Amino acid sequence: MLLRHIRYFLAVAEHLNFTRAAEALHVSQPTLSQQIRQLEEALGAELFDRSGRQLRLTDAGGAYRVYARRALRDLEAGRRALHDVASLQRGQLRLAMTPTFAAWLAGPLLARFHQRHPGIALIVREMSQEAMEAGLADDAFDIGIGFAPSGTLEVEAAPLLDERLALVAGAGHPLAGRRDALSLAELEAMPLVLLSADFITRRHVDNYCLRHGIRPRVAIEVNGMGAAVEIIRHGGLAGILPAAVAASQPGLAVLALEPALPGRQAALLTKRDGYRSAAARAFAELARSFADATA
Repeated sequence: MLLRHIRYFLAVAEHLNFTRAAEALHVSQPTLSQQIRQLEEALGAELFDRSGRQLRLTDAGGAYRVYARRALRDLEAGRRALHDVASLQRGQLRLAMTPTFAAWLAGPLLARFHQRHPGIALIVREMSQEAMEAGLADDAFDIGIGFAPSGTLEVEAAPLLDERLALVAGAGHPLAGRRDALSLAELEAMPLVLLSADFITRRHVDNYCLRHGIRPRVAIEVNGMGAAVEIIRHGGLAGILPAAVAASQPGLAVLALEPALPGRQAALLTKRDGYRSAAARAFAELARSFADATA
């Protein structure tokens, strides 16, 4: 059974005349009659009573007409829904991001996306890059914001922006107003607030210290970006955080360090050769524009 069979049936049911229905459909009357016969054979029931001078619907035809009309309405609604999704009037975007970007990028970027596309429902999850990449590979997310390179061949990373780490302290820290750069020896002697090894940030910090032959003095280790910010802001301790996080938080001062802390490349992560919804494409375009504007 094809969609045209339903359309042809409804036309004949409306006109109760094969000739007039055929004219309305712009098909020949024999073709229309053949299509109706095919539909009746597929359904195993006669839909029209052809015995009298006037064509009539059978009881089966009358019952079938109700569902045929409903089916066409639903199909038309489905067509409109597809248009709405493609035009971003409705839909859903499943987004994952590392805590670094949840701390400073999520707010302004997601607010701007919602302003542009209020009909798109956003589902946002904060997690480690490993969990994000696994979720992208399993189609649990549409797009992610993390770091390049990806740790798996199933996920590709498109460059978004360059991000640097920074040594930061609260406004009340003794070194908050210092202008000249701290040395490695001073950094090694300084009690620090550091993120746990779950964070890519911590791995960069450890690699920096290892490369320069120093051992960080970890006073407090936390597994949350927000906790690290609050402890540094109020606790009289310095810490190493993404520079963008420090810049977005009031009450934090960046301390110069020589040699400078390393940078890393933020990236949009997607499943390699995976489906890209209109919402995901729009978000990626907005993220790139936002990154360019803040560079």
